[in-house]
Amino acid sequence: MDLVHFHSHPLVDRTTQEKARDLAAVLAQWQFRTRLWLVPLAEVQKEVRLKAPEALRVILYRRFMVRIAEMLARRRRCRALVTGESLGQVASQTLENIATVDAVATMPILRPLVGTDKREIIALAEKLGTYDISVRPDQDCCQLFVPPKPATRSWPSQAEEAEAALDVKALVEDALARTEKVDIG
Repeated sequence: MDLVHFHSHPLVDRTTQEKARDLAAVLAQWQFRTRLWLVPLAEVQKEVRLKAPEALRVILYRRFMVRIAEMLARRRRCRALVTGESLGQVASQTLENIATVDAVATMPILRPLVGTDKREIIALAEKLGTYDISVRPDQDCCQLFVPPKPATRSWPSQAEEAEAALDVKALVEDALARTEKVDIG
């Protein structure tokens, strides 16, 4: 399994990238080799912030993440994406918003934690040895430009309308061109 981490450097520091590397090193013990892809999302975020409705920002970020992760997955002949989303944990993880994000996917998106509550996820992270790393303070890309009132119920048509003001293909290609590959283990 390859791991993909989205970051907003240089708009924020590199703490999330360091954290992703440390988490990947722990997870690498469960497979022969681990490849971590560090994807810069800052340019996407800046364009979304300038040209899209404020309430849809995080949904649009996530739609870009799916597109970019799929491109990486296809290059590696992967057949699905897997996320750590849990239904209802945050505003972007409502059923409606997940459906809006999934609308851009062309391969299955698996969510093994979708019905797991926060306590169960913490217990699993402690068991795997990732919890202490995951709670370290960082400047996560999803925290950048988050609107005060994010949409909790979006529709694919709303997102498509908002994305019409963006050069989606160019933004995806730019992020992919600047993605860093890190082999672990």
